[in-house]
Amino acid sequence: MQAVCAAMLARFITHGTLRVQWPDGASQDFAGPPGSGPSAAMRVTDARTVRRLLLNPTLALGEAYMAGTLAPLGCAIYDLLDVLMLNLMQNRDRHPALRASAALRRLRRRLDQFNPAPRARRNVAHHYDLDGRLYSLFLDRDRQYSCAYFPRGDETLEAAQAAKKRHIAAKLRLDRPGLEVLDIGCGWGGMALTLARDYGARVTGITLSVEQFEAARKRAEAEGLAGQVRFELRDYRAMTGRFDRIVSVGMFEHVGVDHYRVFFDTVHRLLAPDGVALLHAIGRNEGPGGTNPWLTKYIFPGGYCPALSETLAASERSGLLVTDIEILRLHYAETLRHWRRRFAANRDTIASIYDERFCRMFEFYLAGSELSFRRENMMVFQIQYAHTQEAVPLTRDYIARAEAAPTERARA
Repeated sequence: MQAVCAAMLARFITHGTLRVQWPDGASQDFAGPPGSGPSAAMRVTDARTVRRLLLNPTLALGEAYMAGTLAPLGCAIYDLLDVLMLNLMQNRDRHPALRASAALRRLRRRLDQFNPAPRARRNVAHHYDLDGRLYSLFLDRDRQYSCAYFPRGDETLEAAQAAKKRHIAAKLRLDRPGLEVLDIGCGWGGMALTLARDYGARVTGITLSVEQFEAARKRAEAEGLAGQVRFELRDYRAMTGRFDRIVSVGMFEHVGVDHYRVFFDTVHRLLAPDGVALLHAIGRNEGPGGTNPWLTKYIFPGGYCPALSETLAASERSGLLVTDIEILRLHYAETLRHWRRRFAANRDTIASIYDERFCRMFEFYLAGSELSFRRENMMVFQIQYAHTQEAVPLTRDYIARAEAAPTERARA
């Protein structure tokens, strides 16, 4: 198996350099032309891991790193994944196991993303109902667990997350106090509280995470906003009423392809006739696909980042009008870079809450996610929706003006 795996790597690594130390102690280099990419090295400790890497690399790589049977040598897991993911983008068709895995993901994606309400609650609990101390150790103070916005590129994480909220608020056209806003997938409440505190909105935030719900409700009470912001433990499909504005940030990735029509029909039903909605989600630039099996198993069961084509096809059938689309390319890569470094700085504390295996799992997740935006074709899209053509101004100038204006104007 070692010889077969070496032959496969020789075909696969055409950019940069990868040094592999095999279980027998021998080292071997696989490289493209000089200067063609980054360099990294790894050690594989047993023959079983070699076999699994050959037969099912997309799942085995992360599992081997978690188990310690595969380890970076003289570099970090980020550096190792950088070499591998760069070559994956260039040479994925050269590895038969990668081709087979991609085909299987396409076939299974509707089954993997079948998310009726009970399964959706279990999937959310898997990732979001972890010990709350974990997220406080690598997110910003507001616990924004979604792509930040870097207008200049050198902002701190706190500044970039605040800019993200201003950017979204500007697109929601919160031009007067008292607007009723629905936040679908409200997380720990940061967006809802910001819209209430800084823009005078009355916000209903919904989530399926018990941990997030409890934390958000306590935050509203502590800030004296409990009368203006209401949090509910509820599935979006069960919502009733009418809202002037609807926002959903980082939740659409958990909806599932078979439920897109229901999601947009729900937004259509809940949005006031002159209302505005804003959807912020991770997407893919290369058309419909499937979720990496390691990510599905360990991080986001039932999750999927859709192509823009899939999203628009579903929203078109709901009757909603698209009034604006913006693509954020490297903003999430920069966000993840901040998270990855903060996680590393607090690794010992996180290991005391969980264990070494958990730390490796999260390191692999954060590094791989960052590189999916840098080396692959992942991006974030923001789509603005309305019922009528007149719901927003004719040009996008109003967005920049609203971002630049003092937020106190909404209270005037």
